[in-house]
Amino acid sequence: QVQLVESGGGSVQTGGSLRLSCAASGFRVSRYCMGWFRQAPGKEREGVATIDYDGDVRYASSVKGRFTLSQDIGANTLYLVISSLIPEDTAIYYCARHLTPACDGGWSPSRYSYWGQGTRVTVSS
Repeated sequence: QVQLVESGGGSVQTGGSLRLSCAASGFRVSRYCMGWFRQAPGKEREGVATIDYDGDVRYASSVKGRFTLSQDIGANTLYLVISSLIPEDTAIYYCARHLTPACDGGWSPSRYSYWGQGTRVTVSS
């Protein structure tokens, strides 16, 4: 049974950092494209970072240089370090498993078949 469980969210001030975790079970994260998405109140879900089966990492332009995605293959866990946070980063952050090993389809959430429950990040000014 595929399961994704996020943790690590919280409330921080502008400029702060958090490390989000996504613990996976029922499959190996290294065999699929994995993504981090976020959804702010009243906005559509947007992709922020992806990693495909061969370790190629991509970032959305809005977070590049501030967010870092990594994975611990032994722990079967995905991480997202979010730093230099601004209020616009406030959202619920989700990890998701793609349909395939390669991250095709761009940032489209429809290409991701399994989702965690999300972890909330609030950035205050």
